[in-house]
Amino acid sequence: MPWVETSSLSFVARHESGDADAVASVLDDLERFRSRLEGTFERVPGEVAVVVHPRAAMLALAAPWLPLARAVSAPAGRRYFAGWFGGAEIHVLSPSALEHRASGSPGSRAALVRSPRHEYAHLVIGANDARLPPPFSPRTFRRYVRTAWLCEGAATYLAGQVPHLGPAVTRRLREGATPGFPPAPKDALVLGGTVFALLERERGVRACLDLIAAGASVAPAAAIEQAFGRPLASVQRTWLDQLESLSAG
Repeated sequence: MPWVETSSLSFVARHESGDADAVASVLDDLERFRSRLEGTFERVPGEVAVVVHPRAAMLALAAPWLPLARAVSAPAGRRYFAGWFGGAEIHVLSPSALEHRASGSPGSRAALVRSPRHEYAHLVIGANDARLPPPFSPRTFRRYVRTAWLCEGAATYLAGQVPHLGPAVTRRLREGATPGFPPAPKDALVLGGTVFALLERERGVRACLDLIAAGASVAPAAAIEQAFGRPLASVQRTWLDQLESLSAG
């Protein structure tokens, strides 16, 4: 099937011709998402290429860092590595491929269809903090892994995926030991966003944005204590209670 382009105000998508209508809906959603972030972040990239892949193997070939990130993730999170980002472009699976990738668990499809938002959120986060990728290199990939709880957690939070990941949280709690805090790299995608969800509940959206802006500049414990205004151990206890609640829900 031939590849074609579909454009919107801020994005140009490359995709198979049969996906044209679905991709147009993806771009409409990304434009709304970008407009929302535009009122929040100083720099919000435009002229972004969106490469829409019909199959996971094609995505992995186009984004070689993605299989590495998926490999270090706990099994509960691997399904949700459904895209990647770099420079002024994002790579995502097509809407039909995302539908096929979803499990039968409640929320899985809703989390996956927000994958384009998730990858674009990475571009916004990186554009506003030179310490965080993109671009990717061996050095910046190591930094991404070290700050994965922030990179993936912020993207998951901004993309609106956190409320839909309850079944993945349940699986993570069932399959592994009690997670560390902040979440280890292997837990970053599934659990990182819950740190921001808790912070929003306690101190509001502004505190979450401040954590995104400053989190990579200091040690994780210091960043969290500053954001929450209380000791790390106290935040951790509340966070673990939240995970149990999210899992039960």
